[in-house]
Amino acid sequence: MMNRTTRIAVIGRRYQSTVVAKNGNGNGKPRQSRSAPTIIESKQPEEPSLGESAHFKHTSEEALATPGIKFSDGHGLKGPTGRGRQTRRMNLYQAIRDALGTALATNPKAFVFGEDVQTGVFRCTTGLVDEFGTQKRVFNTPLTEQGIAGFGIGLASVGACAIAEIQFGDYIFPAFDQLVNEAAKQRYASGGAYPLPGGSLTIRAPIGSVGHGGLYHSQSPEGYFLGAAGLKVVIPRSPIQAKGLLLAAIRDPNPVLVFEPKILLVVEEVPVDDYTLPLGHAETVKEGSDLTVVSYGTPLHTSLRAIDLICNPPPQLVSFLPNALKPPNPAPSIQLIDLRTISPMPIIELVESVKKTGRMVIVHEAGKSGSVGNDIAGEVGRRAFEYLEAPIGLVSGWDTPVPLTFEKFYQPDVIRVFDKLVETLSY
Repeated sequence: MMNRTTRIAVIGRRYQSTVVAKNGNGNGKPRQSRSAPTIIESKQPEEPSLGESAHFKHTSEEALATPGIKFSDGHGLKGPTGRGRQTRRMNLYQAIRDALGTALATNPKAFVFGEDVQTGVFRCTTGLVDEFGTQKRVFNTPLTEQGIAGFGIGLASVGACAIAEIQFGDYIFPAFDQLVNEAAKQRYASGGAYPLPGGSLTIRAPIGSVGHGGLYHSQSPEGYFLGAAGLKVVIPRSPIQAKGLLLAAIRDPNPVLVFEPKILLVVEEVPVDDYTLPLGHAETVKEGSDLTVVSYGTPLHTSLRAIDLICNPPPQLVSFLPNALKPPNPAPSIQLIDLRTISPMPIIELVESVKKTGRMVIVHEAGKSGSVGNDIAGEVGRRAFEYLEAPIGLVSGWDTPVPLTFEKFYQPDVIRVFDKLVETLSY
């Protein structure tokens, strides 16, 4: 497979050959097109893909050792047969499909609905209508996000398990009033009587950029919901996390938004049985004592790569490191925390980490203003100010609409995270 530089070079040569064929100069020599691209071959190694992140589970043993995993049948790792649990290779969307199938199969009052769930843009609901459609529990809705949210609120109020899909997170804003003014308040306003026993409301939506989605298919809207007390907001980083957190959300009596990073088409081993992972708790992905890095979703894997570059710098990057971080000095010890749930924020866990490390960097794709990062920085700054040895760092998207042509520059990439880690460690 050709890398990006090779593809550009081939395109350039083809373009130039066309110009030569049409515009010979009469003396046997071609006339160079002034608009033909100049190709600069790069010998720098390409960055590994997100799928090569060291924290995806590629064996059954790793998958079954996932911290906090709880199997719903109560038989632990040995399973009901006593012979252990099975896993299967799934990407994030296959894991979501597996969770939805499990929810429908185990709860006759569960419903899945959205604008195109009979096929599914990301194939998360593929086949569900064939399996459960005769029971009229999987169905398409009109193109009305506020209607989808309002219907889900009502369905939960009578004791049903409502699982709604917003086709893209960018289109959740028409449902904002229903989610923030109705769903978030009903449990509090009813003194805990809403929903009726067995009822629940889960809203799923894919978020984040893929490099070419532009203004209306690449946004990360999670920050808008941080002030909506009563809503839980979950963002998984991997297939195992997606299945376990989604099933936990579906069974939680509080309304839960599950935002799914659309770029994470990576594959890992996922337990096939029914299991959940705890909501409201962060997970320490990598231990460390010199710096705390906090992230969630796709940027967590970008952060992990930046940490690896600092701890094991290639020769090309050594000159950019301050002397204290250059080999043969000991590599810094960096802790990486996956938030998983951004509302309620697991702030106590973050404060305790900063009390240990004295430094913090937060990484996410959403813009800076009104963001998860600013929320964390404010709370940690208030609660652990005397422990901080450097200003809290934040690497985020820019406070602009997601630009189609420059989308790759909007995303926090490895070098931006690397620079902020170096800056914070050197302060």
